[in-house]
Amino acid sequence: MSTATNNSTARLPGPDERTNSDVVIYDGHCRICTAQVRKLPWWDCQKKLSYLSLHDPEVQRRYPDLTHDALMKEMYVVDQSGNRHAGADAIRYLTRRLRRLWWAAPALHFPFSRPLWQRAYRWIANRRYQYGKLDQCDEGGTCSLHGPK
Repeated sequence: MSTATNNSTARLPGPDERTNSDVVIYDGHCRICTAQVRKLPWWDCQKKLSYLSLHDPEVQRRYPDLTHDALMKEMYVVDQSGNRHAGADAIRYLTRRLRRLWWAAPALHFPFSRPLWQRAYRWIANRRYQYGKLDQCDEGGTCSLHGPK
């Protein structure tokens, strides 16, 4: 199994290394996504998370129900019970799961705020390649990963 890495030297632990962990599935080709996921180990002081890039074949082996299209739209966290938390709900889940993120939970769980967080997440996710360009993308933002704008 390949491990969740990017161009930096730090390596993120995979689910084989942390067998009783929640698995964060993220876009390992997205500079914005990778930069944010690389911050999670600090927040995860209890080592409750492991990581897989959605481009790793291990994702389809472990989670055949998660399509490539769905994974390209949103980050997923698969918890130890097998529940899937996607996009803003994944971030909300992490604020309850990671002790160091407790401070963000009240804002993310404020009554009736979920649609706002979902819209904000989708807005950023839909523009992640535009703002965090890939090396293989041209100036117009077109590449084999996400097609024409």
